[in-house]
Amino acid sequence: MYYFIVNPSAGGGRCGKIWKRLERQLERQGIAYEAFLTERSGDAAGYAMKLTEGCRDPRIIITVGGDGTMNEVLDGLAFCGPVTLGYIPAGSGNDLARSLKLPRRPSRALRKILNPKYYKLMDYGVLSYGEEMEHRRFLVSAGIGLDGAVCQNLECLRSGKNLNKVSLGRLSYITEGVRQLILSYPVKGSLLLDGSQRVELNHIYFISAHIHPFEGGGFRFAPGADPCDGKLTLCVVHHGGKRKLFLFLVSSFLGNQKKYRGVRSYSCREVEIHMERPVALHADGENCRCQRDVHMRCISGKVRMIV
Repeated sequence: MYYFIVNPSAGGGRCGKIWKRLERQLERQGIAYEAFLTERSGDAAGYAMKLTEGCRDPRIIITVGGDGTMNEVLDGLAFCGPVTLGYIPAGSGNDLARSLKLPRRPSRALRKILNPKYYKLMDYGVLSYGEEMEHRRFLVSAGIGLDGAVCQNLECLRSGKNLNKVSLGRLSYITEGVRQLILSYPVKGSLLLDGSQRVELNHIYFISAHIHPFEGGGFRFAPGADPCDGKLTLCVVHHGGKRKLFLFLVSSFLGNQKKYRGVRSYSCREVEIHMERPVALHADGENCRCQRDVHMRCISGKVRMIV
């Protein structure tokens, strides 16, 4: 039995049409399946919990949507028994699919899931933040600063009455990124890596922690990130000025990343981040509001995924 968690609103509503075609494909092949369609934020996490909480039988759960939908599914999973995940990308960014080189055509992605040849045991991250110490998992990346502000503003745009049916795609990340770059101003902060190495930083624009190399619809901020090494790869952008930051963003998007003054990379199992003032935070593009103190850690090899 295959369990599908579908976000019809993903990709500006394109996912709903994709799912109808996939349903016909499943029915033609006589595949036993059950589908859960989300209506609002949090539904995907609720369905994932319902399918796995207290269950020790094997489950195959396939997400049809974007990275945000996949994030919710991961966040809701109860790892009580064997769980295998599949992913049919139908969102705007699709950074997970880009990293894993999954088929972009939904019909091909479904065939790959129904006839799997390879599985990968991957890491995921856990984000802890807020006065009440909230926790959220992330599968691709989490970030604080400029990239978090981009995600928060895109969420507001997509919830607007005139834009909720418009597929903004990768262009939305680029245009909003440029706008936030113009509006942003840096903040002082510090990192504590693996509980021992402290790094004090001035003029921080953003810090992103990666399981996978990409973020924001194709920005390769962490070329060395390996989803199976049990570590987070941090991209810390500070100093350098907005002109150099713009050049760094362009080179990251084009994939020919160079070394820039004010851009550092770290590898660690966990990190504590302190900012002088609250700044925007995201997990896989999902809004985690503005925070000052954040803890991130890597959980090694827990996610079994069809690739």
